[in-house]
Amino acid sequence: MMNFNSNKMFFLFILFSSTLISISSNSWIGCWIGLEVNLLSFIPLMMNHNNIYSSEASLKYFLTQSIASINLLFLILLKMSLLKNIEFNNFPSILMNSSILMKMGSAPFHFWFPNIIEGLTWFNSFILMTWQKITPLILLSYSFNFKFLVIIMILNAFIGAIGGLNQTSMRKLLAYSSINNLSWMIMSILISENLWMIYFIIYSILNMFLCYNFYILNLNYYFQIFFSNMKIMLKLSLMLNFLSLGGLPPLLGFLPKWLLINFLMNNNLLILNFIFIMMSLILLYFYIRIIFSSFMFNHFKSKWMNLNFKNFNFFYIMNMIFFSLLGLPLSTLIFYY
Repeated sequence: MMNFNSNKMFFLFILFSSTLISISSNSWIGCWIGLEVNLLSFIPLMMNHNNIYSSEASLKYFLTQSIASINLLFLILLKMSLLKNIEFNNFPSILMNSSILMKMGSAPFHFWFPNIIEGLTWFNSFILMTWQKITPLILLSYSFNFKFLVIIMILNAFIGAIGGLNQTSMRKLLAYSSINNLSWMIMSILISENLWMIYFIIYSILNMFLCYNFYILNLNYYFQIFFSNMKIMLKLSLMLNFLSLGGLPPLLGFLPKWLLINFLMNNNLLILNFIFIMMSLILLYFYIRIIFSSFMFNHFKSKWMNLNFKNFNFFYIMNMIFFSLLGLPLSTLIFYY
């Protein structure tokens, strides 16, 4: 998915280390330093000589992340100097939350996210949608304004679902899906870190399967699926992964959402619960639209459409199918206990 030379491996190692620096730090300055190291290690990974959009994407990413970092550093210094004896809530906490939300590409600060992801490789897209959200989400759980975050979660759910309806690019579609899933992730980390870890791990693995499939098949746009002549087992595995990512029961992607829905019901957050579920249905609609075009249309074998199926062995496909179908036995065990 990318050329793993020594330089790339070095920056990848720094990227993972910087996240550990941020989440293990006992001061806000330490968290900010980890975020900066993370930014400076991800930009060289974004650079790709084969992709003319990568330079533009890396510059946009640097500018947006720098603005968020400056705001965050200003508020950290303000908190340490002027507001030392004042409880850090209301307007200053909203500003700090906004800086962290901008870091992770959350609505309404999401405008950079789909544009940048369009110029990345599938491997970098996967990192941006998964690993790059770990540090901001954990920092958000340290200091948050709940009323403000409820509005943010509703915005994420709406924009992620409605924004993906008219997308033809697979990267942008997954980006808007990521924005929608971010609303569930924010809610889960406010409840429990264990619940967030379950949600994040399942979401990351499903995303990894899809990104790897699109990379191997060289699928970048929605209309390419019309011309692809995929094998039935590969179609089935893609279908299950899409439906699982959308949260269709009884597949594995529904399991963490089901746990969250239970919590929201028990705490009488019924309106928030209703919005989350309705927006997930819209998300499922454009996933099913992709699956429908893949399964139901007659495909012709085009000479210019070169798909490399040799990289897909039967064992890998069966693993994808098995992982998506794990939801039923796991949910039964949780319900039993």
